[in-house]
Amino acid sequence: MMRYDPVAMAPMETAMTDDTHMLRSGDLTATIKAQGAEMCSLKHKDGTEFVWQAGPAWPRHAPLLFPIVGRLAKDEMRHLGKTYRMTQHGFARDCRFAWAERGESRCSLVLEDSDATRALYPFAFRLTAAYVLDDAGLDLSLRVVNTGGETLPVSLGGHPAFNWPIQGGVPKESYALTFTDEEPSPVRRVENGLLLAATDPSPVRGTVLPLSEALFASDAVILDPVNSHGVRYAATDGTGPWLEMSWRGFRELGVWSKPTGAPFLCIEPWRGYASPKGFDGEFSDKPGLMHIAPGAEEQLSFRIEVGTS
Repeated sequence: MMRYDPVAMAPMETAMTDDTHMLRSGDLTATIKAQGAEMCSLKHKDGTEFVWQAGPAWPRHAPLLFPIVGRLAKDEMRHLGKTYRMTQHGFARDCRFAWAERGESRCSLVLEDSDATRALYPFAFRLTAAYVLDDAGLDLSLRVVNTGGETLPVSLGGHPAFNWPIQGGVPKESYALTFTDEEPSPVRRVENGLLLAATDPSPVRGTVLPLSEALFASDAVILDPVNSHGVRYAATDGTGPWLEMSWRGFRELGVWSKPTGAPFLCIEPWRGYASPKGFDGEFSDKPGLMHIAPGAEEQLSFRIEVGTS
C-alpha cells in the first residue's frame, strides 16, 4: 500500500489520483477528500450546506484527530527515553490517505505508518476511515489496528464543523444543542491548549445547551465523560434546517467555536483529550489514551443525520 509523508504534505504518486470523491443518496451528497480523509461537504439538494466551508476564521472542515486529541505540553511526547515533536491534534489531518473503496454511496480510505510518521510517533498502525451515505445522513466508521509488536497508546477524535447558523439570516443565539440525556456534571476547559484541573459548572440546562459566542470565551466546552449518545443541533423554535449527531465508542465530547463572530460550530466526539496542565510523564502514561495490544484493534463511529425543515 502506498504510504504518505505527513510532513512534506505534497501529493505523491498513487494508483488513484483523484483528490475528492462525492457520495450520493436520495437528496443528499457528501464530499470526502483524500487529504486527511476529511469530509468537506454534506449538502441537501435544496442547496443547504451543513458543513463549514473553511475560510479565514478556520481553514478546515471536519479533520480527523489522530494519534492525539488536543495538545501535548511543549508539543512533545516522550517514549522509551526519546523525545518526539507532534503538534495539536496529531498528523492524520495533514496526511494524504489512500483510497481503499469508492462507490456511489460509500468510500473508505487508509493511512498506515511510514518513516515520516514514525519520526513523529514511533508506533506501527493502520487507520481506516469508512464513509457511508444514505437518504437520511452520513456514517463514519473509524478503525485503528495495532500492526506493531508493542502496545499502541493512541487517541482518536472527530472535529466536524457545521455552519452556524445553518440557515443564513438566523441569529446564532437562536440555536441550541439538545442532548439525549441530562449532562449535569461540571465541564472541563483548556488553557493554552492544555487541560485544566479546575472545572466549570455545566452550562447544559437539563438536556439543552443554549449556544452563544460568549460560551466559547474560555475555548472549548469539554464534557468528560459525556453521558449522552447523541445531540440535536437546531434552532430553538423548531424551524429550518437541523442536524443530529450520534456516536459509539467515544467517551468525551468537545463543543467549540471562536468568540469572535466565526460562523461555525464544532461538535467533536473524542476518545482522549489534551495533556493535563503539569503532566510531564511518558506518553503511554498520558490520561485518556486507548491502549491497543499488538494485533488488536479499536472501532469507533459517529453518524450525522440532517433535515431541512
